[in-house]
Amino acid sequence: MKQQRPRIRSPRRSSALAAAAVLAVAAATPTAVPGTAPARAGHARARDAGAAACALAPAPGASPLSEGIPTPVGHSRGTGRVDALTLMIDFPDAPGEGTARRRFREFFPQTARWFARASYGRLDYRVSAPAGRWLRMPRPFGSYGLDRGSPYEPGYHRLLTDLVRVAGPVVDFRRHDLVNVLVTPNAGPPAVRAVLSVSFAANPRAPVADGVRLANVSFVYGRQDDGTGSYPRTGFRVLPHENGHLFGLPDLYTGAGGDLAGHWDVMSEDWGPGNDLMAWHKWKLGWLRAGQVACAARRGGSAHTLSPLGRPGGTKLVVVPLSATEALTAEARTDEGNDDRVCRPGVLISRVDTRTGSGGGPVRVADATPGSPGCTREPNVHPGLSDAAHRPGQSFTAGARGERVTVRVTGRDARGGYRVEVTRGPASAGGRG
Repeated sequence: MKQQRPRIRSPRRSSALAAAAVLAVAAATPTAVPGTAPARAGHARARDAGAAACALAPAPGASPLSEGIPTPVGHSRGTGRVDALTLMIDFPDAPGEGTARRRFREFFPQTARWFARASYGRLDYRVSAPAGRWLRMPRPFGSYGLDRGSPYEPGYHRLLTDLVRVAGPVVDFRRHDLVNVLVTPNAGPPAVRAVLSVSFAANPRAPVADGVRLANVSFVYGRQDDGTGSYPRTGFRVLPHENGHLFGLPDLYTGAGGDLAGHWDVMSEDWGPGNDLMAWHKWKLGWLRAGQVACAARRGGSAHTLSPLGRPGGTKLVVVPLSATEALTAEARTDEGNDDRVCRPGVLISRVDTRTGSGGGPVRVADATPGSPGCTREPNVHPGLSDAAHRPGQSFTAGARGERVTVRVTGRDARGGYRVEVTRGPASAGGRG
């Protein structure tokens, strides 16, 4: 059973700890997003006004990392203030490459700013690194037996237990909600050969430190540098991806890569140009307010105007439930906010399935231009889905429980919003429009 970590706020152990070296960065107070205000802590709730009929509950027996709403207890909350403890570690057989401060700055303040934009200011991501230096683990890296896909036991449990012992004198674990472990890049293979970065969320087997269980921890290895010179600007996104798991989000990529969700979500592809989270994920995390999610659950027709996802305010998501575990979603994607290489703006239509867990393809993007080579030549972007967004005049149709459901893009307004019509009626012959 998943256990919720106790929330403890207490004074630091001593004035000596208060005076310990702390890497203070602008990320501690994320960039403000105009027109937004902090939200109460938590995730999306099925009772949000106007959207209850469209919030798909986690399927019975589904993976804890699924698209179901609400997220199971034990994960870090996705709204309000979240304090992220960040520790840089090295090993006797892999001494720190460069300074720990330099490693820290590969990810901050970029990560906090990314979350501020993505959440419209509803996630106040605060980061601290009390040690301010490399923390040397007592064993060689090779002795932990870590590789891509390694389970928590035994290697990561041993590593995390060692880290608690080493960091204990300078860290008060009670003051933090999640832990980021930035491993020296020379430990393990280069990321271009094998990505070892991994997260353990809502972990009931994690060690206890200062009276709290370290149930939500992300480990980041290597540097996701594709050789294009973009690493200083985009390479940090492995951390938002890994932290996404701690907040309860599943992987959208499969064994074939980003073939089902493309570059439309950082949980699918976190290399290459900047990208955001899909609107369903923003709803699941509690970043969309009541009224920003339109539920098209009844028979007949309904009209909606979608505000581009990269802007604060307006309707961000239309949900069309197909069953208790599946829904179509529609959102407007443009070259704004965290998205900086959208080559075909429009309405992205996807199919969400809460029965499918992390890595199995829980979200499938409906391609508006099937068979095309795509509209991008950016490296590390799935090209075939880069032009998947639907433009005015295009539609997508799906069958559901004896009904025929069609989502049609009918136009744009003067502010750049996309007008969408949803129709639900008796099943009949027909397909995509």
